[in-house]
Amino acid sequence: MNKDWSEKNKKMQTLIGKEDTFSEGIDVLLELRDDLFKQITYIAESYPKDAFYQMPFAGADGYHSKTLVYSMWHIFRIEDIVAHTLIAGDEQVLFSGKWQKKTKSSIVTTGNELQGEEIAEFSKKLDVKAVYEYCKAVTESTNELLRSLSYKDLKRKFGDEDRKRVIDSKSVSEDESAFWLVDYWCGKDIRGLIKMPFSRHWIMHIEAMCRIKDKLCAQARKGVDPIARCGLSCDHCFLKDRCGGCRTAYNTCSYAICHPDKVCPNASCCIEKGIDGCYECDELEKCDHGFYALGKEVAAIKALALFIRKYGKTELMKTLDKLHREYEFEKVQEILGYDMKKGLKILEDKRS
Repeated sequence: MNKDWSEKNKKMQTLIGKEDTFSEGIDVLLELRDDLFKQITYIAESYPKDAFYQMPFAGADGYHSKTLVYSMWHIFRIEDIVAHTLIAGDEQVLFSGKWQKKTKSSIVTTGNELQGEEIAEFSKKLDVKAVYEYCKAVTESTNELLRSLSYKDLKRKFGDEDRKRVIDSKSVSEDESAFWLVDYWCGKDIRGLIKMPFSRHWIMHIEAMCRIKDKLCAQARKGVDPIARCGLSCDHCFLKDRCGGCRTAYNTCSYAICHPDKVCPNASCCIEKGIDGCYECDELEKCDHGFYALGKEVAAIKALALFIRKYGKTELMKTLDKLHREYEFEKVQEILGYDMKKGLKILEDKRS
């Protein structure tokens, strides 16, 4: 489990257990949920459409055996049902916001009853952007509910009427792989529900989503030129395990995702000019387009491009291997400095 998330979760559980720190505990919970939702936002806004129905760990035993969009649907359907039908006793966000139609979902259930290829087929039909918006709406609604709770509410339990209300909502499949959820939820008090599903359930599934998208990036990069268009080596980048690189559809480069189309202007420029990378461009030294508009901050990357122009990609990879055996990525960028010519000289000295 992610250490920061785990520690924040433990802190929250301790704080809500005492009346005088309950309010602080809810604040920590909301902070944790915000941290976790940022991961969902990053994935939803950065990855290509086909990433959301792929199952790189199909058949595995664990949450990572699902798809990205199934995981999103599952997390927030459970939360929506528990927060509204069970705790608040009002209408679920899915129904009040007509999200089933917007998301193009074939079900209103949690999806527990789906297995294997059924999950992939279900995922292919979903509108990912709409599912993300639904997730956001549920999160905001639940956060309001959490803020309204008092310490005394923690021990509130649920009875037969509550159980019947959940069953009557038809939100949980009668399949044995899903129906157990009804008894599970109704067997807990509100403190137990804060743990599952409002915090730990998120952590487990979002960690699984991270594992899925990292695997997809690794698969996308397999056999692909590891040198980015700008000259940076993807094999030596701090994002190498989370980004497919600008030569694949799984490009989540920290600069590319800053743009509305999620495409680095330098990559677009190279494609338009019909060149392999910026190192083949006559305007490299004076270029201030896209990534290079950051000036001195990316002088080290220009140094890499200049090195490729003089010695080729293979030599760059060998030279960077030497540097990275001694230093972390950030330190290498610092060593290459804020002057492309000095950076080039350092690379040349390391090459010899």
